[in-house]
Amino acid sequence: MNDPIGDMLTRIRNAQMRGKTTVSTPASKLRAHVLDVLADEGYIRGYESSSDHQGHPTLEIALKYYEGTPVIREVKRVSKPGRRVYMAVADLPSVRQGLGVSIVSTSRGVMSDSAARSANVGGEVLCTVF
Repeated sequence: MNDPIGDMLTRIRNAQMRGKTTVSTPASKLRAHVLDVLADEGYIRGYESSSDHQGHPTLEIALKYYEGTPVIREVKRVSKPGRRVYMAVADLPSVRQGLGVSIVSTSRGVMSDSAARSANVGGEVLCTVF
């Protein structure tokens, strides 16, 4: 797999289109950090580590809905393996006039765009969520 973050975001998007309550994705530290940001911002209920029937570690993501519609309306991958997108703290994008969130991988860890601005660090913009 070339793009594990893109794969996880696509799994979340597909599961929400089908109305699923949970979705499973292979486990990694970066995926867990991205899920931490999504949970802190209120886009998912949470996640927990488990293993599949073959013993491989997985992450079970509990999706969040409001009155039957998914909380995540739109999720886009910004930085891809073929084209990395790095931005300084002054250039970090504001998603939908601040209603959405950009997830940024910085030297201080994976965080939201508002946390990166308050920490005064830039980095690789992984994705945007609204």
